[in-house]
Amino acid sequence: MAELQADMQKAVIGWREWVGLPDLAIAHIKAKVDTGAKTSALHAFYVQPFERDGKSWVRFGVHPLQGTAEQVIECEAPVKDVRRVTDSGGHAEMRPVIETTLLVQGERRLIELTLTDRENMLFRMLLGRSALKRRFVVDSGKSFLLGGNKSQPVLE
Repeated sequence: MAELQADMQKAVIGWREWVGLPDLAIAHIKAKVDTGAKTSALHAFYVQPFERDGKSWVRFGVHPLQGTAEQVIECEAPVKDVRRVTDSGGHAEMRPVIETTLLVQGERRLIELTLTDRENMLFRMLLGRSALKRRFVVDSGKSFLLGGNKSQPVLE
C-alpha cells in the first residue's frame, strides 16, 4: 500500500517527452522513454577522446533534432566510465559514459548518458530507467505530458 501511495505522488511521463540538457547547451531534445534501458543514451555523430588536466574527456557533436543534421551542437564533458552496452538488436559496443544535468518539467537532476551514433534511429536520445527512478511513472499510451517545446516540429 505504501508503494502505491508513493507511485501516486510521482509525475506521470509519456513514452516520449521533450527534455533539456543545459550543461551541454541543448535546450530541447525529444527523448524516447525506454524503461528497458538502464542508462540513457545520447546521439553523438562523432566522439573524440582527449585529456585535460590528466583526466579523460570527450568532445562530441550532437544533431539534436531528429530527421535533420542541420543543427550541430559541439560538446565537451569528462568521461565518467566506458561501458559495454548491448542495444535492443543485440549489438554490443564500448561507449563513453558522461554525467550531465537533465532538465525535465523545471526539475534538474544529474544523470549518466552513454554516447553513441543514433543517426539512423528515430529518437536522438533515450531516457533510461535510472534517470526516471523515484521521480516518474510512465504512461506508455501518452506523449509529451510534461509540455516542452511545442514550436519545434514533431517528426514521427
